[in-house]
Amino acid sequence: MDQAPGSPQGPQDAQSLPTCYRHSDRETGIRCTRCERPICPECMVSASVGFQCPECVRNGSGTGHAPSASTPRTLAGGTVTADPRLFTKILIGLNVAFYLLQLSIGDDFTQSFELVGRAYYEGSASLDGVAEGQWYRLLTSMFLHGSPMHIIFNMASLWWIGGPLEAALGRARYLTLYLVSGLAGSALTYLLAAPTQPSLGASGAIFGLFGATAVLMRRLKYDMRPILALLVINLIFTFGASNIAWQAHIGGLVAGVVVGYAMVHAPRERRSLVQYGVCGVVLVAVLAMTLIRTGQLL
Repeated sequence: MDQAPGSPQGPQDAQSLPTCYRHSDRETGIRCTRCERPICPECMVSASVGFQCPECVRNGSGTGHAPSASTPRTLAGGTVTADPRLFTKILIGLNVAFYLLQLSIGDDFTQSFELVGRAYYEGSASLDGVAEGQWYRLLTSMFLHGSPMHIIFNMASLWWIGGPLEAALGRARYLTLYLVSGLAGSALTYLLAAPTQPSLGASGAIFGLFGATAVLMRRLKYDMRPILALLVINLIFTFGASNIAWQAHIGGLVAGVVVGYAMVHAPRERRSLVQYGVCGVVLVAVLAMTLIRTGQLL
């Protein structure tokens, strides 16, 4: 099973960075281009030049904007929402709900939805797995966990990483990043792992969030040392433990870096096209890996 303990949170240089004017516990190096208030990723509204704070966007009459000129946008172009952690909460709820089903129904439920290439389970009438056409396992395995410690580590990581990233990207882009990273991790596991090796867990998707967070921090010129140190620690765990599917971690991490870069660096004039186009390219790679492995096993 794969686990991803840890959090990207870390101290920043308090001597040189002010705190966000709306969130006093968040240090930032970005200021509103109009009023020069310090703003964190959650409060950033993308403008034609730089970023503005929500007040300057809402009070358009006093800052050169028409009040209805634009909807407040996140760094990546998503809509600023009242609850920036909503989808993170939903994802955690889904993972917990699936784990409770595993506990209540037992191994039959887990074996029906975990990632396995081709295996024969005792009492089953036939071979079953991704190779036999059960491609849904690439997705459903992302919401299953093997032990209480497994789900606790993963959900703690999702809460710590997911909330700030959801605020910076917006809900739709954040959810897309999570799912694409998780599928990339599943596909690489299917391609490289033994076909009879079962795998489950949200770690592929969470490593994708790690990768995107690193890209975002570099984009905002934040201190990269905390996130890089955390990634190194997690990679040591990945390759140092025998019960961890390293393929899921690496696949998710690579996809997260690629998609995250597209999310925060896409040019404003064709932002959505570039962002979702890159996601489409990663999904094509997922499809290619799945087809190649299926051809090898059949």
